[in-house]
Amino acid sequence: MKRTVALVLLLIPSLVVFSQNDSVRIKSAKKGLYFPIKKYEAKPLPEWDKTKIFLPKPIYDDNKIFVELYYKAWEIAFKNIYEPNNENGFVSQYIDAAFNENMFLWDGSFISMFSNYGMPYIPGIEGLDNFYAKQYPDGEICREINRSTGLDFSLWVNWENKPMFSRWRTIDREGNFETDVHEPAVYINREVPKEKPYLTLDALNNPILAWAELESYKITGNQERLKLIYLPLKKYYEALQKFLKQGNGLYMTDWASMDNSPRNIYLLNGGTGIDISCEMVLFANNLYEIAKYSGNVEDTSVFISDAKYLSKIINDKMWNPKENFYFDLTYNEKYVPVKTIAGFWALLSGVATVEQAKLLEKELNNVNTFNRLHRVPTLAADQEFYSPVGDYWRGSIWAPTNTMVIRGLEKYNMNQTAFNIAMNHLNNVADVYRKTGTIWENYSADSICNGNPSKKNFVGWSGMAPILYFLEFAIGLKPDATSNTLTWNINKNKKVGCENYRFNNHTTSMVAENAGYNGSSFKIYISSDSDYILIVNYSDRQKIFKIKKGQQVLTF
Repeated sequence: MKRTVALVLLLIPSLVVFSQNDSVRIKSAKKGLYFPIKKYEAKPLPEWDKTKIFLPKPIYDDNKIFVELYYKAWEIAFKNIYEPNNENGFVSQYIDAAFNENMFLWDGSFISMFSNYGMPYIPGIEGLDNFYAKQYPDGEICREINRSTGLDFSLWVNWENKPMFSRWRTIDREGNFETDVHEPAVYINREVPKEKPYLTLDALNNPILAWAELESYKITGNQERLKLIYLPLKKYYEALQKFLKQGNGLYMTDWASMDNSPRNIYLLNGGTGIDISCEMVLFANNLYEIAKYSGNVEDTSVFISDAKYLSKIINDKMWNPKENFYFDLTYNEKYVPVKTIAGFWALLSGVATVEQAKLLEKELNNVNTFNRLHRVPTLAADQEFYSPVGDYWRGSIWAPTNTMVIRGLEKYNMNQTAFNIAMNHLNNVADVYRKTGTIWENYSADSICNGNPSKKNFVGWSGMAPILYFLEFAIGLKPDATSNTLTWNINKNKKVGCENYRFNNHTTSMVAENAGYNGSSFKIYISSDSDYILIVNYSDRQKIFKIKKGQQVLTF
């Protein structure tokens, strides 16, 4: 099957005709055993015109188009808010990409990272409840679920009750697909799991739910939620260990990670991915934190041990010292000869040593590979099959992968490069918005335009730049509910701030007037309904303020 045809099927799964066997095991499986929320408590869907005034209100005199883009992103998002129905069995309202008739775990996780800033007026992290409610008894969670029926996307279900396999496979580096081939996952130097999976390998990729939960926790400080989701996440983690761990300790993936990437052909028959392997380290580290915050401290040592052990294997086997980069491995442990953005998961997961992190940062600043006009392409620009117009996972710019890179850089205190990438993406998304009047699924790396192909009105994960990047990097507000601290990195000398800003159960407003004008002091006007710590950074200066309930005028 030609890649272009396969891509259409990916975009519109309803076009696929699949004759499934009647699997009693699948149909009788009791889902959602580990998640305590069992039914939806009905409430009105939020309406854009009525809710807009309650959202955070950015103030940014330096570039008014950012403010316009911010509200445009919210407006599109409101069109994609869904309510559970009697048939699908979902338990929470949620924002979806409206990509097709299905909702996606990857999409929902990244959508939550910006929509949390609109809580409690719109659904944020609770949109992921619907995945926990559909979890199989062995812990598996499908990455794609039909919005109307609540059923897993049929092609990713193991109706045949076979050992782990891929339903689809990439058959060449041109990105051509062959479908319904049942490509087996070959386990090397380990036994095939005795229990058969409920899902196929196509369904099990990018396990980032725990990361999304902690991103939300930094904003909301909601420990009760961590108690609700700890057991589902632990069971999910254990299922992935059971079915995806290769005999060398790394983790298998297939084409599903980056649809038409030229890396995929090399992952057949049990090849291991740098992204999924690092994501399992990230998962273990996240579970350690969630266990600690939710009172499950007896499990913390296991997760720390898992993360250290897997990190060492990744560095021993997947780091190529000649290329100074991380690569996937074929089933016989040869480096996959394709350099992709997947290698940067080693930053977010904490796998990279400090020296390796510096080399990865250097690669991000290399104009011949990842530092293009629009940063960061998913395929390095010096690679065969790189496409200047994007061609999906052959060079397009995607908000999810950029966010992974940015958060990874922040983990290693490489804050200037993180800021540069975030602002580059925000500026380019704004420029394309000026030209087209909307927000796109992905973008071109070598010209300021939407990617080809790319879906328009995509919010969806593409709300990351207009909302999250705008609030956190342009305006500079970084919440940390765990320490009841809001850090404000002021980097402009024009009026800047935000009203109706919520974190850790506080509602606060802050405006800096003439920030840094001529290098002199400036005023910050604060109002808050409760107490928190405000850390203000400007240029090379820092000042810490204790914010009290009421109104204050601060001098910096």
